[in-house]
Amino acid sequence: MENGVWVFIENDAGTIADVSMELLWKGRELADQLRCELGCFIIGHGVSEAASDLIAYGADMVCVADHSQLAHYLTLPYTRIAVELINEYRPSIVLIGATNTGRDLAPRIASHMRTGLTADCTDLQIGEYKFGKRIWKELLLQIRPAFGGNVIATIVTPETRPQMATVREGVFRQPAADSARKGTVVELNPTLTEQDLIFKIVERVKAAKKVNLKSARIIVAGGMGVGSKDNFEIVRELAGVLGGEVGATRAAVDAGFVDHERQIGQTGVTVRPNLYVACGISGAIQHRAGMQESSRIIAINTDANAPIFSIAHYGITGDLNEVIPRMIKAYKEKD
Repeated sequence: MENGVWVFIENDAGTIADVSMELLWKGRELADQLRCELGCFIIGHGVSEAASDLIAYGADMVCVADHSQLAHYLTLPYTRIAVELINEYRPSIVLIGATNTGRDLAPRIASHMRTGLTADCTDLQIGEYKFGKRIWKELLLQIRPAFGGNVIATIVTPETRPQMATVREGVFRQPAADSARKGTVVELNPTLTEQDLIFKIVERVKAAKKVNLKSARIIVAGGMGVGSKDNFEIVRELAGVLGGEVGATRAAVDAGFVDHERQIGQTGVTVRPNLYVACGISGAIQHRAGMQESSRIIAINTDANAPIFSIAHYGITGDLNEVIPRMIKAYKEKD
């Protein structure tokens, strides 16, 4: 599978992470552009049954490392197995979710392979790169905000392989299953050494998510323009009337207006609801990266030149303290 595209399939007790499915969708697109195969590898316990599903969702080959002591992520054996697979199959591109696990695993793989790694990408494309008289074709263009979100950087890895990137959950779409797809399943028989198991999991504590912005069909989000934590109630009221969730920018979260779990953007959650109402949000690059693919965007801002208006389908220039109550009243009168 020389020069193929590979995706690391993260799972928890056999349940595949959403970001891994999203990367299968993007990986399939990239592999088709490069005219190569899409491979993936999954490590864990009781994960063999997932192979057929991964093929149905776009993979051409699935490598499965199933072992009772790999049920939960362990840095050393996961890294060793991944590096051995990459050395054997030599994929050109390796994509990993920017989760807690991915942020631990990806740089270790990159270090072993002596290659580059771009973290928290918001887009991946295939293109060429010119430097002096040299031209590299069909490189992975790893796109992400940089310098505090003031610019969008395109990063390439022209000289070393694999080209590696981590991507945050919600950036890409979920693939559609095709049960007629055929593929190859490679069952591995991992052997773990004493050195692999020098770290042990003593206890796992999982906190349930109170907010699920990623699945919300309607989101009303507030920025620093809302003014205060108390004034953020007007955003909550509009969200309640519309039957949506409340979101916020990083600046609003840092100011203490709302909890971090409601943060949308490059350093928060990436969302794509049917309706996104941006209240008092200027539209910095890092925030737009997390919501710009919403089906409909309504922006409310006193500054007619605010960057948010460049991506909004409908823009309202005005004071949100006057505009939102009128929106709420109009919506209630409609009913």
